Amino acid sequence: MTAKVCRALLIACFAVSFCAWSQTAPPAIGPTIVVNGIAPGQPIKLVAYGDTRFTDTADVTDTNPKIRQFLVKAVAEERPFAVFLTGDTPFIGSNPADWKIYQQETALWRAEHLWIFPTMGNHEVKDVHDAGVANYLQNFPELKNHLYYSAQIGNVYLISLDATQASGQGSPQRLWFQSQLEHLPSAVDFVFILDHMPWMNDVQSQIAAGLPGENEISLRELLESEVPKSHAKFIVLNGHIHNYERFERNGITYLVSGGGGAKPYPVLVRGSEDHYGRNAKVQPPHINYHYLVIRISGKRAEITMRRVADPNAQSLTLETRDSFPVPAGK
Repeated sequence: MTAKVCRALLIACFAVSFCAWSQTAPPAIGPTIVVNGIAPGQPIKLVAYGDTRFTDTADVTDTNPKIRQFLVKAVAEERPFAVFLTGDTPFIGSNPADWKIYQQETALWRAEHLWIFPTMGNHEVKDVHDAGVANYLQNFPELKNHLYYSAQIGNVYLISLDATQASGQGSPQRLWFQSQLEHLPSAVDFVFILDHMPWMNDVQSQIAAGLPGENEISLRELLESEVPKSHAKFIVLNGHIHNYERFERNGITYLVSGGGGAKPYPVLVRGSEDHYGRNAKVQPPHINYHYLVIRISGKRAEITMRRVADPNAQSLTLETRDSFPVPAGK
């Protein structure tokens, strides 16, 4: 038995022990959820975005209900196979009324039979942590009480982390995450990592908000250490910053997609690392209500950012402001 296998078994045993009392730790090896009916290499269309803040439509300060509802409808019309939510889905996660608004406004998604894969953000546990967790799990029963989890969809692998739990050295979540990276199925070409807090972000947020935090930098370094050993291409999807940003670092694509309707965060200073600001033919707008369309076809992916052209228009429309290919890994 190799040292790597021994280590994986120890992690698995630790995860099972941890799960016995927390009911949040999935098995360390293999996907938590397997989506049947999608063959490896079969074309897949996905949508990713977040920071929607579903809440009473009378609240037009913390979120923009008109834009939020418009984007939900536009996503349904895209007819993706699945939607990846980057967190802060409700405004106050401990308030059942906000989750009721989520259910009402996203009824179109269920009518289209879309798979929904969420991640935990800070607003999921806003005000009362345990009540927020309970509401989250109740609204996403397919997660089977796992606050972090993985899913395989054909040649796509999703790893969703819980931003509200520790992920530092020795933590159950980090051990599980590393084991997932070390035991990816051979049929997987693209790995999406879903985590609410940004792992890379604009210069403005680095200075004003201290982002990314030490926790996220540590996770980023762990991921980057695994890239040379892996056959897959990694794409990190984050939220929290209510805007859109795109980075490439050490073979990994980092995307911030937090323009789902929450109070906008205008990015005035992006920095040279942000490909959206650097590569745009014109200076990108400071406000970007948007979602991402991800098309996977074999070993090639194309990601397109679809944004609200004019948030103040009486009749809202979408425009494409960023589009780029993402080739598979080795």
